[in-house]
This record gives sequence, structure tokens and C-alpha cells, in this order.
Amino acid sequence: MANKQTEKKRIRYAVVGLGWIAQAAILPAFKNAQENSELVALVSDDQTKLAELSKQYDIEHTYRYEEYDDCLSSGEIDAVFIALPNTMHKEYTVRAAEAGIHVLCEKPMATTVDECEAMIDAAEANNVKLMIAYRLHFEEANLKAIEVVNSGEIGDARIFLGTNVQNVDPDNIRLDADLGGNPLDDVGIYCINAARYLFRAEPNEITAFQASKPDPKFDEVPEMVSVIMRFPGERLAQFVCGFGTEKVSTYQVLGTKGNLLLNPATGFGTDLKHILTIGDKTKETVFKNRDQFAPELLHFSACIIDDKMPEPSGEEGLVDMRIIEAIRHSIETHKPMRLEGYKRNKRPSLKQEIHKPPVKTPELVKAKPPAS
Repeated sequence: MANKQTEKKRIRYAVVGLGWIAQAAILPAFKNAQENSELVALVSDDQTKLAELSKQYDIEHTYRYEEYDDCLSSGEIDAVFIALPNTMHKEYTVRAAEAGIHVLCEKPMATTVDECEAMIDAAEANNVKLMIAYRLHFEEANLKAIEVVNSGEIGDARIFLGTNVQNVDPDNIRLDADLGGNPLDDVGIYCINAARYLFRAEPNEITAFQASKPDPKFDEVPEMVSVIMRFPGERLAQFVCGFGTEKVSTYQVLGTKGNLLLNPATGFGTDLKHILTIGDKTKETVFKNRDQFAPELLHFSACIIDDKMPEPSGEEGLVDMRIIEAIRHSIETHKPMRLEGYKRNKRPSLKQEIHKPPVKTPELVKAKPPAS
């Protein structure tokens, strides 16, 4: 099956999970990725979504979650794009890998280090590709930020400051602990990943705190988390993430000669902006709205076709989860946590940038954004 499809140079996908991110971004992205990617199946436990979205996207094959194994063994697909709640990532990845189906999985990769390792082991044991959907690894504003910071233009980069917050609606699954909801895993991971790819290193010590106002909305997950990470070379990264304030998505890197601010930094469906200050001179650069999801599909499909290791790989997701677990432990123990002995050689660069025009937000079916 996979060899036959590889010869056709188009990878057939099932999108698993039809919540907001799938409907607002993943499904429409296939139009911009059709040179090597094709949407052929949908998987959901909601019959209304399956019926209406299959008609909207002209999809013949639909499956309920209990029919997932039938989808995997159908001969109709080569890969799955998993857009399920975080606690379901590991199970649905492992089942796909064991069926010989390639996996592109939304971030966070899973909810524990053990789950991430099981996903990697399953992919390796069954000789399938596993990629984690870090869309900003293909996006120009963030990749050019890496280039600016590491060119020496702002001098020696010493401090990273990040903020990623939004006022999540009370009925959103991001507030459900049983589904892996948490501001750290959902929006804090962008700050963790950005600090790592900008400093080109892994943190070796972490201190973290969480806080919540008295609100039933935060009975299961914290309102906000604040983290300080020490990096080699005595550099510091500090960020705050949360679900209780108006939306802000920024990060700033401060160097000995200047600083670079991205505001906004990590959103999709909007322009992103650099504000570069060197001495008393400031330059603003706007990066126009683009499709950030088709590049993931194009890269992953190309890796399957050419039998190359996709990047960001499962290892990238595992490293972030190691940091998230250390943050959780620091919060629980009220102590700093040491993180030693892990090196990551693969880092995103401007070579990975793929530009595709923005997609029009389609009509959503029983789905809405996390913050109204």
C-alpha cells in the first residue's frame, strides 16, 4: 500500500479528531499541500461533524473512533494527522504505527515522557515516520528571528522573555485535566520551544510557579504558570503562560547590543511582526499572514516519499515534554530542578521555511476557538 502510494508521489491522510484546530487550520491546509498530500478520510466520534465535513471537503471515507483500526487497515490511507486531545495522542499514534501508518501528531506530543518514548519506540519498531506538528519550524518570522539572534546583530543573546496567554472560555477542553488541558502544555510549550531554538541549546535548571484566582473555571488546571530556565553560558529564559487574561503572544530576546521583539510571535491566521532595536535605531518588519499548516503536510509527505527523517521529529516533542515534567515537579516541590545529560543536535533554520498563501477560515461544525 505505502509503496504504491509513494510511487504516485501523493500521501493519503486521515485527519483524526475534528475539533477547532482541525477545522480551522488542518483541513483547509490540504488545498495548499495538494502537490504531495491528499485528504481522504476523517475520524471522529461526532456523526454530525463526519456528515457535514465529509460533504464540505468531498471525503468519501469516514470513521468513528471505535472504527479507527478499520481505517488504519483499510488500504485507503498512508498517514494520519492526529488532532485529538492530548491524553489520546499516545494511544492513537502507537496504534497507527503498529498498523504501518505514518503519524503527524499535534503538540504537545503527549502528556508524559514515558508516553513520548512509547510513541518513538512504536514508530521505530514498525519503520514508520513520526513528526510532531511544530508549525513555527516552517514559518518565516520565527525562522528569521533565529537568524537575527544567532548572527550577532543584537550582540551576545543573554535573556529570553516570553508571554503566551489567552482568556479561555469556561467550557473549552483546555480546562479539562482528564483531557490533558493546562496552559503550560497548550500555550507555554511555544515559549519553551522558542527559547530552545533561539538559544540553540537545552536548559539545565528550571524553577516554576503557578497561581490561580478563585474561579470555578480553574478548578482542574492552573490559571497561569511562570517559569525561569537557566541555559548553558549563563543565559536565562523566563516566560508566563495562562488562560485567564486577554490574548498576548510575544517573545523578546535581549542581547548586549540590542534586542528583538516579536509581537505577535506565535499566532496563525494573522500577521506576525519583528521589532528590532540596535542602540537608538528601531526597525519593524511585518510578516504577512500565511498558511502555517500546509508546510507541515508538505514536509512530512516529502519525508515519507523520499524516506527521510522528518524534523521536527518525535525527539523534539520528547525534549519539550522532559522540560514540562521538570516544570511540573518544580511547582509541586517548590524547588529548582536540574536537567542534565541531554543534547539535541537538530535545530530549525531558515532552510526549512515554506511559504503558502493564507487559507480562508471555513464554516465550523460544532467547534469554536478556545477564546471567544
